[in-house]
Amino acid sequence: MSGNNTVLARNTENAPKNALFSQTVAFSHYNHLSAQLPIDPTSGEMVVGGIKEQAEQCFKNIKAIVDSIDHVMDDVVRVTVFVKNISDVDTVDAVYKTFFQSYVPTRTVVAVAALPMDALVQVEAIVSNGEGTIPNAPQAGDIIKVTNNTENAPTSSLSTQTVAFSHYNHLSAQLPIDPKSGELVAGGIKEQAGQCLKNIKAILEGIDVPFDDIVKINVFLKNHSDLEAVNEVYSTFFPDSAIARAVAYVPARTTVEVSALPMDALIQIEAVVSHGDGTPPQAVEDRHGLIIEANNTKEAPINALSTQTVAFSHFNHFSAQLPLDPKTGEMVSGGVKEQAAQCLTNIKAIVESIDHVMEDIVKVNIYLKDITDTDAVDEVYKTYFPAGIPARRTVGVSALPSDALIQFEVIVSNAEGTPPTA
Repeated sequence: MSGNNTVLARNTENAPKNALFSQTVAFSHYNHLSAQLPIDPTSGEMVVGGIKEQAEQCFKNIKAIVDSIDHVMDDVVRVTVFVKNISDVDTVDAVYKTFFQSYVPTRTVVAVAALPMDALVQVEAIVSNGEGTIPNAPQAGDIIKVTNNTENAPTSSLSTQTVAFSHYNHLSAQLPIDPKSGELVAGGIKEQAGQCLKNIKAILEGIDVPFDDIVKINVFLKNHSDLEAVNEVYSTFFPDSAIARAVAYVPARTTVEVSALPMDALIQIEAVVSHGDGTPPQAVEDRHGLIIEANNTKEAPINALSTQTVAFSHFNHFSAQLPLDPKTGEMVSGGVKEQAAQCLTNIKAIVESIDHVMEDIVKVNIYLKDITDTDAVDEVYKTYFPAGIPARRTVGVSALPSDALIQFEVIVSNAEGTPPTA
């Protein structure tokens, strides 16, 4: 399988287009879509109306992209909803239900400080790609999607706790909800962080997957000043096994402050998990024995609580990169352009340290302290991605670690796979 993959970027006239990124980038068995704004693709303008009309347009754009690559909405494995106002979630949910009437994917919902074009909502999706990226190559076609819910973690009619496809499990973001009562746990940030991670562990136990098979963690915080307390709790969960402790394995990680979370929670955590046995039908040699490959380079900032990049099967998941000089560990001087350049320089160093190139990046996520800095960031971005290939998401956040103005994270294709290769 490992020699039969290619980065496949595609666009359709039936959804908004942008010269800086592709609507969808497929690699191996996943399509990563750019986050969709409520833009009418015919006019290029924001649709008229409020949150309902904007949510409908976001999902229409996603459906148009999905249709254009000969897929269906039931092939969506994860949806991420960014809203400007958390009070709008109920209205978005009503629209959401019309697009997912039976099967529901995993889901994350957060309120952010700002969205491009002053939108009220932005929606992002990850889509399965059973045929692989070279349909006529001898790949494991007709792979099935496997969904699972356990009573030991919170359940929702709007999302599935975990959806596995090929060699990954995508988990719905977990709130600090006691699954027995359905209520937020009592206490402060430490208790809430602990409950989020307990819920993730319960979901993994429900599918017989070890906790240390997590390759990526995303932490959404109401108050970034709580991060130190969260890290205390986090360190009690990672590493989780003797093998992981022996090599000091911790997943890649991203941490951002958001303006609000469902149920007025202080924290929400989502996870991406390796799935070594794959989902059927797959040949045994394509399913078993894949390993997690974690890597750090001194050419980029190192953090004891996260690995710079964690590869599994055909993807590398990166920790979000701040504008830190790896030699000094300090923030680079200058404004958002200098900070954006340093983030991308750090990403390039990590990419090169694993014998990859920037063209192997399939998805870029940009977190901005000030959404009005987007044009300045794009000037820098073009120099690193002159062809504008990766799918992309941009959101404005309330705060970033180290009081940075910007933070980047990426997902990188991994054509060679992780051993054993087919």
